[in-house]
Amino acid sequence: MGWADMHTALVTGATGFLGRHVVAELLAQDVRVRAICRTPAAAADLAARGVALVEGDLTDDGACARAFDPAPEVVFHTAADTNNWTPRNAAQARTNVDATRTLAALAERHGSVFVHTSSIAAFSHLVPGTLREDTPQRGGESWVNYERTKWQGEQCVREAQARGLRAIVCHPAHIFGPGDTRNWSRLIALIDQDRLPGAPPGSGDFADAREIARAQVRAWQGGHVGGRYLMGGEHATFLDLVQRIARLLGRRVPVRATPAPLLKGYARVLDGISRLTKREPEVTPEAAVFACHHLRVDHERAVRELDYRVTPLDRLLADTVDWMRSAGMLSRHE
Repeated sequence: MGWADMHTALVTGATGFLGRHVVAELLAQDVRVRAICRTPAAAADLAARGVALVEGDLTDDGACARAFDPAPEVVFHTAADTNNWTPRNAAQARTNVDATRTLAALAERHGSVFVHTSSIAAFSHLVPGTLREDTPQRGGESWVNYERTKWQGEQCVREAQARGLRAIVCHPAHIFGPGDTRNWSRLIALIDQDRLPGAPPGSGDFADAREIARAQVRAWQGGHVGGRYLMGGEHATFLDLVQRIARLLGRRVPVRATPAPLLKGYARVLDGISRLTKREPEVTPEAAVFACHHLRVDHERAVRELDYRVTPLDRLLADTVDWMRSAGMLSRHE
């Protein structure tokens, strides 16, 4: 396939954890990639691989418009603000809601397919039991701003769909994998440093970022416009998770989970202190909600229609730890 005949994709959040895996999957399939980035220096490695960079912030309508000149065939909207601290809620809404509305409208206008990375959070911790694609979402009712803004962002996509946008919506669960520098990697680093204060009492489904990226690209290539997919993984308690990580690192961790009332109370105390210090606490009330929640996801539709694959948790953790070691994020202790 010649360069002029190649497909073109716009990726938001291309310098982020999931976004980098989406870019890698697209480049491996000879798709021409364009990316919006605030600082080109942070995306120098992407530029070296042939990614065209559009400088600007997602909250800047002008930068978003420039990213559609010329119009891409598909947009992978992976960017999100995962903040869990109240003082940053307004900025989070601008990214998760306003920018999503702008991008969806541009994709609609230019005829681009829009692959939207929503989140399990759009369903909210308020929903009990196993989540499925037809489970009613309650993110709009949540006091947790991340849940509410992810729900609102998804509604922006649905409104554009009603006007003719060709969209695919994906709901990843807890995302693990190589390349993580700010998400679950922080938990792994705390265990490595013997600084983990306790094991959270909740549980979750742990998904491989690499498989999520592959499934999203397959969704576009397979023409699954209008599709909605939950993407989970192996289920485990957070206590089990931290104990598996500790074994990989040769560290010791708590043998019992911290009781939910104690963790939530501790978070409220820290929140009160943070209002005086103006510094983000190590545990916020919002983060405590997620740490105490029990999440289960039925991802059979993605398996059936997108050949989505679940990486066994032990292998996923080993791959993540190996990458963090190679990146100098962990000690060499074995």
